[in-house]
Amino acid sequence: MPPRGTMTSSVPRPKGRVSIDEAYLDVSSIRSFEAARELALGIKKEMVEKEKLTCSIGVGPSKIVAKIASDFKKPDGLTVVEPSQVKEFLSPLSVRKIPGIGKKTEAELKTMGIKKIGQLANMDIQKLLYRFGKWSIYLHNLANGIDESEVKEEECCKSVSREITFEEDTDDHQILNQTMEMLAEDVHKSLLSEDLFFRTLSIKVRYKGFITHTKAHTFDHFTDDLNKIRGTSKALLEEFFDDRKIRLIGIRLSNLEKSRTKQKSMEEFLSI
Repeated sequence: MPPRGTMTSSVPRPKGRVSIDEAYLDVSSIRSFEAARELALGIKKEMVEKEKLTCSIGVGPSKIVAKIASDFKKPDGLTVVEPSQVKEFLSPLSVRKIPGIGKKTEAELKTMGIKKIGQLANMDIQKLLYRFGKWSIYLHNLANGIDESEVKEEECCKSVSREITFEEDTDDHQILNQTMEMLAEDVHKSLLSEDLFFRTLSIKVRYKGFITHTKAHTFDHFTDDLNKIRGTSKALLEEFFDDRKIRLIGIRLSNLEKSRTKQKSMEEFLSI
């Protein structure tokens, strides 16, 4: 299979952005892993010369292998895994190296005697299906280095926002909180419909006289958690409560990221 690469920095080349500091490059047109290595070295050199930054790059026959390889030697690493080396490379690594497997999934796998990727790859699929259901196939494929998703760049809207202007200016905290909660639920629905995650939440408050202010909070990780949207927006709103009446309130979610998969994560599945 043609080589693919993932790197933890941005360069002016065709890419499929994963997060703010990571992207996939489809280098299948090169048709040689040695040539892909030379390209990676060139990218690393260019990053240092132009941006004064180092980056770690992984090259592999699939996105999952390239991703794990990019994390293998940090910082400033380069790991190339050819098709014949995939099993040998992945087998001794912890299952936590597979993106999407967190503490809960790791604990569940450990009860089955699975700690390493190689053990997961060799596990009887029927036993996995009994425990994890249909997610087992996806999990088992990743453990074997199989990832058929394509490298592509997706357009993503810059923000999701809603606001409302009251018929009469109000300083009723109950009305304001209830309205903010309604707006939070509304933007959350839009977030889910677009298959998006966000990191920054902002609220806007306009007082009588068109005096407008905003406050924002940026989370440590991308999320689509409704409770976080509700709680944070209402907490920020309370900072605006004084003796002035409010004409308009709004909520905006920004710093968005497209979901890597439309499937539920293993963590979400195990929490059901």
